[in-house]
Amino acid sequence: MHEKEAKGILSSGNGMNIYRGCTHGCIYCDSRSRCYQMDFPFEDVEIKSNAVELLEKALRSKRKKCMIATGAMTDPYMHCEEKLQNMRKCLELIERYGFGVAVQTKSDRILRDLDLLKKINEKTKAVVQITLTTYDENLCRIVEPNVCTAKRRAEVLNIMRDNGIPTVVWLSPILPYINDTEENLRGILSYCITARVHGIICFGMGMTLREGNREYFYRKLDEHFPGLKEVYQKKYGLSYEISSDYNGQLMKLFHSVCKEHGIETDINRNFAYLHEFTDKLAGEQMSLFL
Repeated sequence: MHEKEAKGILSSGNGMNIYRGCTHGCIYCDSRSRCYQMDFPFEDVEIKSNAVELLEKALRSKRKKCMIATGAMTDPYMHCEEKLQNMRKCLELIERYGFGVAVQTKSDRILRDLDLLKKINEKTKAVVQITLTTYDENLCRIVEPNVCTAKRRAEVLNIMRDNGIPTVVWLSPILPYINDTEENLRGILSYCITARVHGIICFGMGMTLREGNREYFYRKLDEHFPGLKEVYQKKYGLSYEISSDYNGQLMKLFHSVCKEHGIETDINRNFAYLHEFTDKLAGEQMSLFL
């Protein structure tokens, strides 16, 4: 880990990343891409030392309340969060100033802050977004080695359900020749049905690869799936968007099951839901983009 002062903490869309880099070790992570210009090893997490102070300043200056979104680039519940508790401090500010929050994570460390999420949700809205990619536990430990498995994340979804906190699942990425199977999809959907998730964000059965994350992904293919790198190179070359051969049939199954169980699959409507701020005390709703 290393520290660096940041110039700002909220994006134009009120997104917030309090760390840069990650220690989860997911073999497919797009955040490794060189276009993000991280000038340090990805696992040497950069801590924005003044993140909490910047957030309080930003919240104080907001003309209207809105949703604060976290985790788009870097999971806020990495290993370092156990000691630093910067995410908890940020949630305390969000709750104190009456804002809403949409948290995206793969980690069950979010349960530490369940009390704050409940307080926020009582006044405005707290949405927990959990990424699920790989139903098989052994395969999940290879694909996402340094974070809790999908089974445990499903338990987190159930706990949020039981505490009245709405959830959205990111079903992404699906890796060709690795987890692009009907068995995997049905397993993940069974978790979502049980947890009564509001919606699932899925861009299709596939993944993205570009300079930086492609090289890391291929090293991991050589390590865990010998011979598969050559299949990828021959089939996809340097393509950025990579689609599974089974995309059509899996997406048909995805939409069918979700429709049957009332799970939102329209990406725009899911994002609109995440962005929509609700003041439960005043009975008002307003857009995130204010």
